[in-house]
Amino acid sequence: MGDFRWFGIFDKSRNADEALDALINDLSIHRVEAHSDLNFVKRHVYHRSDIEIDFHGHTVTTEGIELNTLDNPFGAVMFFQGVVTGVTQTVTITDDMSEYSDIFEVADSSIFEVDSWWHAQIKNNAAGGAQRELDYLIKVTEVFDATHVRFNYKLGWLLAKGRPITYKKVNPAFRCHVRNMSFIGIPVPPNGTSLRPFPTWDQIGSNPVAYEFAVECDASGIKASKVFWPVVMRRYNTHYVTERCQLMNPEERDWGGTGYLTQQINVLYGHIRDCNTSNARHLNDFTCAAYCMVENCHGDGDEYGPFVTHGQYEHDLTYINNSGLLSFANSGTTWGDSAKRVTVKKHIASRIVASKRLTDLTLEDCHAVVTYTKPGVKMANSGSFWVNMDGLQMRGCTAQEMVTISKGSSRAKRKNIIDSCSFGMLKGYEIARPIRSGTTQVGYTPSNGELTILNSEFYNIEEVTLGSINKLTLINTWFKGLPQVGGTVKVGTREIIMQGGGLVDCCFLFTGAWDKVGDVNNPKNKPDQWITVDGSATLSGVNSEKAFLKSVDPTNAITWNLGNYTSMASDANTAHYSIQGGSNKLKVVGSQFIGGKYDVSADAVGNGTYFFMTSCVEENVNRSALPAESNTIKHSAGNFTITY
Repeated sequence: MGDFRWFGIFDKSRNADEALDALINDLSIHRVEAHSDLNFVKRHVYHRSDIEIDFHGHTVTTEGIELNTLDNPFGAVMFFQGVVTGVTQTVTITDDMSEYSDIFEVADSSIFEVDSWWHAQIKNNAAGGAQRELDYLIKVTEVFDATHVRFNYKLGWLLAKGRPITYKKVNPAFRCHVRNMSFIGIPVPPNGTSLRPFPTWDQIGSNPVAYEFAVECDASGIKASKVFWPVVMRRYNTHYVTERCQLMNPEERDWGGTGYLTQQINVLYGHIRDCNTSNARHLNDFTCAAYCMVENCHGDGDEYGPFVTHGQYEHDLTYINNSGLLSFANSGTTWGDSAKRVTVKKHIASRIVASKRLTDLTLEDCHAVVTYTKPGVKMANSGSFWVNMDGLQMRGCTAQEMVTISKGSSRAKRKNIIDSCSFGMLKGYEIARPIRSGTTQVGYTPSNGELTILNSEFYNIEEVTLGSINKLTLINTWFKGLPQVGGTVKVGTREIIMQGGGLVDCCFLFTGAWDKVGDVNNPKNKPDQWITVDGSATLSGVNSEKAFLKSVDPTNAITWNLGNYTSMASDANTAHYSIQGGSNKLKVVGSQFIGGKYDVSADAVGNGTYFFMTSCVEENVNRSALPAESNTIKHSAGNFTITY
């Protein structure tokens, strides 16, 4: 064990850099302790293993520290770095490497020894940028034959044959631990622009710890403030723990890469727990991370987003019992906009943003709440979920102001399910995104595909859009308009099946289904719509459309299947169904209608029209708004039929 007091350092009046170098570079020392506050003015790089530095809670400062190199988050007080040996091999894979495979193709297995470590990186995919599905530090666990070895990593993505993989042998830094430090960084002049205000601006600040090509290197009990680059910076790390760390009020948050508690690039098997931030940019940042867990971490002042991934093909990430904004796969196409199998449980957030190419997202007991950036100033879009409908599963979640569902990918094999959730809705927002008019989409992908929502509710509806889902199944799910006012849901979904649940103070206004972007006036772009209401559903209350189910577009083609449900109009002017034009086929069997009226305009009756109603119970329903009777129209008593 080594001690800074050996060198006569009892406080920060004497810089501790030479002592730090002497202690860590002595390979016979495996533990270094500090028993006083310390000041460092150098940025140290170490290439050794098996060393623990414990500051016992004392304060570390960097007054007078040398300038960092340009744009370098690894220029920490202590940077532990493995050594790239120079042994390199590249193979162009001859067969697809399937997802979950841990058997890798190599050009010549003779140089791959069991327990040796390699940086494996696939060439950027054809989409460009920094899009790489494989870019990790991994260990050989078995050699099979001349061209195949097993590594300690299961692929998260299929790698297609013909793509090159480069392997670089690395001697990692093992078990270099930094613990129990109170770190105070260097003030940096405010910027406020996307450009450096002067050439050395981003070289002034300091941060305590960085790791690269490191294995089983833990950071614990580090409490930091006035930091510029991340408190704990990691790249090509595996099997590590970051715990009980804290960042309060960093020097910079807007400049990319600054103001993080921990940034982790190309990491495996990490565990981040019991950490917290205040007014930071990110608490936990993953780029191309896999098989990691974040638990019991909390961020306040979280408008910048405590929990993020960049979208460089992250996979198998788990978040449990955290609080703070979540944003997944949301840093742009440079990285790939992609992540897979992300699970979040028991989370409180200002908002959860996962609307890019995120496959198999699981949200359980997650709650998006309205928050404030300062007293009286509401955080934009707080209280909302933005999710991708590609293997989406939400259970027991709530959002105070909105949920928006879009579809940016179609990779999943599992169903899209929302169960036992509750969502408030702001006026003018979209539950599921429609295809826009015009020749191009505007900012997002529509929600085609299938979705089942059960045991859930949408409330405070005034005017929202339920867009271009191919098939939406609603089981015991309620849509509730703003109390005493009512609301309208504009439905562009191709097929809706409502089993149980229903509408309260709400109207489904059918706008026509859309399956392609194009001229809104071109009927060829509008496939038919189907609406089924059954399973003892109930429609009731008031709304401004004066109808529960309504179609007014003359280009609409709708099939209406109304079965075992109850429709209760609040006044004589409210229609159980209002059909104003278009092509319609209506079948009503075994329904119950109370008060109100049926409303079918004359121009809704024409070639291909079929209306049939039988075995229903009516109480004081007005039929006068139906087309005049004729040889093909009968509705004066009992059942009615309209056929053409």
